Amino acid sequence: MKKKQSYENHTRFHPLQHFVLLPISIITLVVAIIYTTTSIGKGQFSFATFLIMALVIMGIITGLLARVNALKVQDRTIRVEEQLRHFLLTGSPIDPRLTMAQLIALRFASDDEFPELTAKAAETNMKPDEIKKEIRQWRLDEHRV
Repeated sequence: MKKKQSYENHTRFHPLQHFVLLPISIITLVVAIIYTTTSIGKGQFSFATFLIMALVIMGIITGLLARVNALKVQDRTIRVEEQLRHFLLTGSPIDPRLTMAQLIALRFASDDEFPELTAKAAETNMKPDEIKKEIRQWRLDEHRV
């Protein structure tokens, strides 16, 4: 049975991303910096040292870009889904004053409270965390990146 989603447990960690790739990347970067500075200090800086540092930096940038781009696509998808959901529930377009961060928070609201909470968020310019705390019945979201 799936655990009911709530404000307290809605954050998601991807174990390979957060607990394997990220720590290994940080450790590798630190070791590469130490190796490069030691090589420079000893006057032994070489093309191989440069390549090691360049490859480490390229690997980290590649990982960051993959994550950032996936999140951008997810944000665009959330915006379209919530606009469609609002239209289906109310027959009118969603308030254009809502920010992307607000829409991301609103996606957790059940259909019963979504229209009212959407209007309140737009009128009072609620922060995403405030929106999440207002949700009484959470809508499960297991498809996040």
